[in-house]
Amino acid sequence: MIKKQIAIIVFALWLVILSLFMLLAGRFDLELFFFLGFIGFIVIVQLTESHFVRPGYFGYIRFLTVVGIVISGAIIVQKVLEILGLEIILG
Repeated sequence: MIKKQIAIIVFALWLVILSLFMLLAGRFDLELFFFLGFIGFIVIVQLTESHFVRPGYFGYIRFLTVVGIVISGAIIVQKVLEILGLEIILG
């Protein structure tokens, strides 16, 4: 198998393991699932990244990483405001 196929299989396995642990714990939190899944995505990207040649799809991975960081930042801000007892009304 090539490196990309192994990375996809490992990432899918990571998401399945995450789901199973959350379901077994009885607490499935979508925000926590996204955050831990995003961390797994970043780890897989770093492990499979070629240091000397940039593949054509690397721009898409960089875009997904930036979007994930923005969403993670929004989740963190929301949780901090929730802890402080403040609320942001969107819409």
